[in-house]
Amino acid sequence: MIDSHCHLDHENLINNLEDILKRSKDIGITKLLTICTTLNSFQKIEDLVNYDEIIYGTFGIHPHETEKDIISKRQITNNIKGKKKIIGVGETGLDFYYNHSNKKRQISSFREHIEASIELNIPLIVHSRNAEIDTFNIINDYKNSNPKILMHCFTGSLDFAKKLNSLDAFFSASGIITFNKSEDLRKTFSNIPLDKILIETDSPYLAPVPMRGKKNEPSYIKYTAEKLAELNSIKFEKLIDITSRNFNSLFSSK
Repeated sequence: MIDSHCHLDHENLINNLEDILKRSKDIGITKLLTICTTLNSFQKIEDLVNYDEIIYGTFGIHPHETEKDIISKRQITNNIKGKKKIIGVGETGLDFYYNHSNKKRQISSFREHIEASIELNIPLIVHSRNAEIDTFNIINDYKNSNPKILMHCFTGSLDFAKKLNSLDAFFSASGIITFNKSEDLRKTFSNIPLDKILIETDSPYLAPVPMRGKKNEPSYIKYTAEKLAELNSIKFEKLIDITSRNFNSLFSSK
């Protein structure tokens, strides 16, 4: 199994890292992608990827943080070039639900990240909330450059998924698909091609049923995988094989 999106730098995970890693390996996790969200967090990400062979990382600024962290394409590429275990750009994107940062700053930052990912030819990890039209239109502006798009913790509409599918995007399912009120999202994922689906925890957030209410961790990814296998009427082992192969295909350039 591969957890394509977690935040191991968060206090409750990094302070229990040995136990977190043991439980992850015990259930068969072979890779953990820990995500950068701020300039200050990147040092922790670099330390984490050197801590254990199964940990990989990214560099980027979360849309919530664009009010204080301004980043350019050149800064992004400079922080990633030559670092074999920093394999993605992000987490970036648009969040017009909370609006912790000005929309124009979010959009500007998003474009810098997209252009960096295209130059580096590595995947872009995209966060999108209440921003389907803008997210698609901005990514679509770069379609001739064939950006490698991973829609993290995808909760968008089926129409949004279909539009993104035209751009050859990948979609990562989180524990949200196990929630009782997520029937529409489950229907959406049942319509996304299996060769475009990854799985993630987004830990320490969004613990899946039956762990809902607890601090999430990578080992809980098995519950999301079980639900996806059920949705697609395939065996758990096949779902794991498919999603792991998808991850390795998407992140194959480094």
